[in-house]
Amino acid sequence: MKESMQVGGAAAGGHPPNVFVPSCPSRVLLDHVTSRWAVLILVALSSQTLRWGELRRRLNGVTDKMLASALRTLEADALILREAYPEVPPRVDYSLTERGRELAALLLPLVDWAEANAGDLVGASDA
Repeated sequence: MKESMQVGGAAAGGHPPNVFVPSCPSRVLLDHVTSRWAVLILVALSSQTLRWGELRRRLNGVTDKMLASALRTLEADALILREAYPEVPPRVDYSLTERGRELAALLLPLVDWAEANAGDLVGASDA
């Protein structure tokens, strides 16, 4: 990516977005969506709506605290939708918004690449 490349529309203050500028909101968004749990949540929700317990099992190894934090962040960024139903016991469904689906479509090839290449690359310099 070239340093002069713009991402999206104008940022706050009328300056064009530039991911290489520390104050650019795109850096915050990148931080949110590239965390390990955020990527896995977005990919898990890419094909279906899931409940809390289903997400927790799918993300195998995530703590309740980390899952709750990542879900709150992604919801605040309008990438996932949280729907609570007034049932006993309470039911909460998580799904992707339109922007969340766009992002997941970009992440799926990255995850596929990571799965295909991890065996050859992780720890390769230790050999």
